Amino acid sequence: MITASAWVPRGAAAAFPTKYDVDETELARISKLAKLQLADAEDDLDDARNGRIINPQDNDSSSEDDEDRDVQMTLPQKEADDDLKEYDLDNYDTDSAPNRGETMAMFGNAPSLAYHQSNADDPYITMQENEEEDEEREDLQVLASDNMVIAAKVEDEVAHLEIYVYEDEVDNLYVHHDIMLPAIPLCVEWLDLPVAKNTADVNSKGNFVAVGTFDPDIELWDLDTVDSMYPNAVLGQGGEEAKPEAGEEKKKKRRKKSKKANDDYHVDAVLSLAANRQHRNLLASSSADKTVKLWDLTTQKCAKSYSRHTDKVCAIAWHPKEATVLLSGSYDRTVMAADLRATDPKAPRWGVESDVETVAWDPHDPNYFYVTTESGMMHYHDLRSAPASPETSKPVWTLQAHGESISSFDINPAIPGFLATGSTDKEAKLWNVQPTGPSMVVSRNLGVGKVFTTRFAPDSEVAFRLAVGGSKGNIQIWDTSTNAAVRNAFAHRVGPVNGEVKERLVGVEEDSSDSEEEGGVEPGAEGGEGEAGWESMEDD
Repeated sequence: MITASAWVPRGAAAAFPTKYDVDETELARISKLAKLQLADAEDDLDDARNGRIINPQDNDSSSEDDEDRDVQMTLPQKEADDDLKEYDLDNYDTDSAPNRGETMAMFGNAPSLAYHQSNADDPYITMQENEEEDEEREDLQVLASDNMVIAAKVEDEVAHLEIYVYEDEVDNLYVHHDIMLPAIPLCVEWLDLPVAKNTADVNSKGNFVAVGTFDPDIELWDLDTVDSMYPNAVLGQGGEEAKPEAGEEKKKKRRKKSKKANDDYHVDAVLSLAANRQHRNLLASSSADKTVKLWDLTTQKCAKSYSRHTDKVCAIAWHPKEATVLLSGSYDRTVMAADLRATDPKAPRWGVESDVETVAWDPHDPNYFYVTTESGMMHYHDLRSAPASPETSKPVWTLQAHGESISSFDINPAIPGFLATGSTDKEAKLWNVQPTGPSMVVSRNLGVGKVFTTRFAPDSEVAFRLAVGGSKGNIQIWDTSTNAAVRNAFAHRVGPVNGEVKERLVGVEEDSSDSEEEGGVEPGAEGGEGEAGWESMEDD
């Protein structure tokens, strides 16, 4: 199952990602993180021991039995030690090694057999270590024309991130590397700030991802490092315990994780993340603990916490122009647009008919925003027309976009009015929003199961590419410009095409033998129905 996805812009990834290197500093850091993961189990064990009723008499008798057992084992053990003395096992590994070029003692009758300190000195080794490293380095190369796609995945109860490389020119999508996670991921957000890196340049760029899971901590990973064992930074209580303040003495007793909402960290699942693109050091998060938190990535601490909703806060989005205004949607069936600088908790609030699923500002006209809900409705609101109460909300328009929950929603950053929605009804739909209102362009079952993520590519060169993932655990890159209905609706943005255009859908290639054994069908052909998965304006 793929629960969330994000694109990495072209040129943001390092051309040659580095291998994870464990030096003394890194070893000390990951040792702390590893100990924290064991701390909960140790606390449970201590509680069990302290809660156990022990009979002193039984304890004394067990001690006597242990002493008797030790006496009985002493003599046989001594005899065994005497028998092994003749073999001198204590000095087993201290034999002197032969000098360079000296024949080995075991094969003394073979003068041509020699021992070399380095493979470079051996004339029979033709492929040196550096050549192998160069070949591996070339396999990891990311070109400037490539996009990375981050997918949060759960497979066989194992949670991880899959980092894909998408090569648009050759229609190729492959897994570059993966990152293991401690819990089921719920949201991901790409960051261009080098987190936990020793750099004095405030304008320096990075290639990181923030991951929210069912655990209350937020993990930050470097996408330019392969085979990492632990995150570069952790936002939350786990991160605070992993790096004590300078001069602070190590606590003898670790603090147990609190379940009560507070101003310092989340205490429940992290449901949404939003990076501030104007103030790159700021990351907002929302949680099932009903709070929204603002994190400073330079200090990796919570700068401010907000409790303005009465139920789980499932979606947040920064205003594209006003860098301090955050849109938030909740299961309390309200949406709020608040300036986080204001101390007054009162802010414009809009009401919807069911639980909020996603919220998003219109990047082409930031006076408006979209809301999708569990009942399959899409709302379009004007920020300037704030209601007196949520019950009196009047959207510009509403649309029954799907028959089930709209679990994913995205707006094309380069093409005004071009929207994508995904639903648990297994359909991905494309929309054209004009001043007269929205109209559906095309609807398709892409064979990903229940759709949980739909994301447009961020670069103008691949503006029509849409990443779609869902419950079946596979991700598809759909070139929507190859669809006739999309070309008709957005003819002003699509170049002229001569002849018939074949629909383009790119996924990770599977082994043909596996596909045959599983009775595989073409992508998008549910049950082998082929084009039956299509529904477009042309069919009308």
